[in-house]
Amino acid sequence: MTEFGALLSQDKEMGIEEIVKTVQAHPHLEAVLISSRVKLGSAAIEALPTQIKIVASCSVGTEHVDLAAAQARGLAITNTPDVLTDATADMAFMLLLCAARRARQYAQIMDRGWRERFGLGDMLGIDVSGATLGILGMGRIGQAVARRAEGFGMKVVYHNRKRLAPEQERGATYYGDLPAMLPHCQFLSLHAPGGAGANGIINQETLALLPPDAVLVNTSRGQLVDEEALYQALTTGRLAAAGLDVFRNEPEYDERFSALPNVFLTPHMGSATKKTRNAMGFRCLDNIAVCLAGGNPPDRVA
Repeated sequence: MTEFGALLSQDKEMGIEEIVKTVQAHPHLEAVLISSRVKLGSAAIEALPTQIKIVASCSVGTEHVDLAAAQARGLAITNTPDVLTDATADMAFMLLLCAARRARQYAQIMDRGWRERFGLGDMLGIDVSGATLGILGMGRIGQAVARRAEGFGMKVVYHNRKRLAPEQERGATYYGDLPAMLPHCQFLSLHAPGGAGANGIINQETLALLPPDAVLVNTSRGQLVDEEALYQALTTGRLAAAGLDVFRNEPEYDERFSALPNVFLTPHMGSATKKTRNAMGFRCLDNIAVCLAGGNPPDRVA
């Protein structure tokens, strides 16, 4: 096991400016470990002293890092794939179930003390078992969600940049064209990577293609969704419900969503289990150890 002489910032959250100043003041430091909350742009990368060989990000996504600038400087950037797949897939399915079965409204009723009677036609949810689940982005997490859907007898359709091998599809139906898939999706779960090409891919036009009373789940990137279009779809009855763990602006998300009874919200906690967060941290340390020993980190993305 590699031992590190570490300078920790457990007592407060350090911004990128403070991180840069700190490493400049400590010439013995050779690596930096950050989370996705830290935006590592080209200016910050330039300002990092030359002894910094690697920045390990405790995340799967790398949108917060200017990878081109890092590559030009020769700075290794790593992420933490694989280890958060199951936790995030569990969260996606929790959001799906909670949105479909009106969990937020039920919880509010109980918090108020119940004390009211409901008829057989009141507070009805949407059946999950046997429904069709559309998955946008069939990577590790998308495939893990599809496996969970099998337990509910759901039919799975998916759109991806390329079709998976048959053994990975596990009976799911591939659509090379997203608009062609959407009319079949009673549930739509987003697992696509971010980037300019995917920005706002779920918008007024694509939402209009979903069947009536569809449910949207997003545990991937807030930037995938045009939130104004989503709000209109949820308030006009175009969408039945949504389960959201990610937002365009975090933590200052659009609070209009919190006023909607048909939206189940969580504060970007897809990977928030003890086992997963520990695994992510150790994955970062493993990458740092390899890099500082002169090797090529296994999770290098730049």
